[in-house]
Amino acid sequence: MLEKEEQLLRKRISELAAVCYQRDIRTNTGFLNLNEQAIFHSMERSLPPVPTVLYGGFDTAERKIVCFLPSYGQDTERFPVDRLEIAPVNARFSEELTHRDFLGAVMGLGVDRSCIGDIAMTEAGCVLFCLEQMTGFLISELKSVRRTAVCCRKAPGLASFSQSYEEVGGSVSSPRLDSLVSLVFRLSRAKALAFISGEKTFINGRLAVSAGQRLAGGEIVSVRGLGKFCYVGAGNETRKGRVFVTARRYT
Repeated sequence: MLEKEEQLLRKRISELAAVCYQRDIRTNTGFLNLNEQAIFHSMERSLPPVPTVLYGGFDTAERKIVCFLPSYGQDTERFPVDRLEIAPVNARFSEELTHRDFLGAVMGLGVDRSCIGDIAMTEAGCVLFCLEQMTGFLISELKSVRRTAVCCRKAPGLASFSQSYEEVGGSVSSPRLDSLVSLVFRLSRAKALAFISGEKTFINGRLAVSAGQRLAGGEIVSVRGLGKFCYVGAGNETRKGRVFVTARRYT
């Protein structure tokens, strides 16, 4: 991030945490990308002592809001995030639409990026997570994506959504971060190392600091420019001492 933008984000996070602590009410940021979440994590110890939750609408969400919680707590159904379903009005005559097309259509309405969370493609179209304050506007104004007429509606609840994935397996010398990034994204070890040393790799939303870090089952790895996966775990060893591992690459 640019230095000025980072300073503004740090100031905003500090202000929201202070308001929660002083007034005992829930406050929250807009949706943060992985770099912005890393900035939040670097500030945690210096913020007022209030509970925090990072929430994106579903378990494997990449973009998340930071919620500062009051003393009486709050369940996820009351977090200010809605799930919208966007699909062509007539699938037969629809263009082949991509994630970029849906995001571009939303941005074209003048919506700030911080109001929009993840966009996950589905067979029908996509699901889009947004701050609840944007729900009515998007439903009334999002009428087309490229030249395809679309319908946008609020989905009932959040808990039922899960992202589709492709299961990937293979053998590695050990379940190190660089080995798994190389396997899942079909990269050479050198290219995998470049993504890690270039500060483009995150584990559970935190910046990865070591290519040799061993992953535990259930951890989510996001690599900017490539995608994300969940490391499921290791299985049997080969005769040469390598281990079979399994991961879920999200699509």
